[in-house]
Amino acid sequence: MESVSFTQMKDGTQEEYVFLQKLEHDYIRALPDRLLLALERLGGSLQGYKLSRLEHSLQSASRAEDDGADIEMVVAALVHDLGDELAPDNHSQFAASLLKPYVRPEVTWVIEMHGLFQMQYYAHHYGKDAAGHLAYKDHPWFDSAQRFVEKYDQAAFDPAYPTRPLGHFEPMLREVFSRKPFAQAALTAA
Repeated sequence: MESVSFTQMKDGTQEEYVFLQKLEHDYIRALPDRLLLALERLGGSLQGYKLSRLEHSLQSASRAEDDGADIEMVVAALVHDLGDELAPDNHSQFAASLLKPYVRPEVTWVIEMHGLFQMQYYAHHYGKDAAGHLAYKDHPWFDSAQRFVEKYDQAAFDPAYPTRPLGHFEPMLREVFSRKPFAQAALTAA
């Protein structure tokens, strides 16, 4: 079978859905490959900074690794701005959605909130509230988000920082995004 015969999902047969399930499984297994390509595309996105978005992402991950962050946070730092290209107004939520099935909830929350937390450094220049992140000051992961933006995100625009190449982070990305989605071990790992 090369394709299903139905034109409405309700008309599909068991044989067709077994066929589609295998194709979907193969497609999902290739997620790390697609993420690596998406990261590479960041090399030509959003201009004006001293570094490309790819270099910023690599430096964020390098800074996280240098700080002793675990694999989940290092990979999160690597992909935290992946949504810049396709979801510029909610890039944080985009990246958090990518990570959610594979990492513990704390990491997902930090990435989801990093856009708000980073505004403390520049929102006042646009006449906006730079203290919006303080609404979460009593949240159990407030300090993690603050650490992420301070040490791994806002500081990662330095061309002189010893930044590792994408190939260095590829095994980590493959490990995290090859986990069984929503597996308890992935959601509770430290």
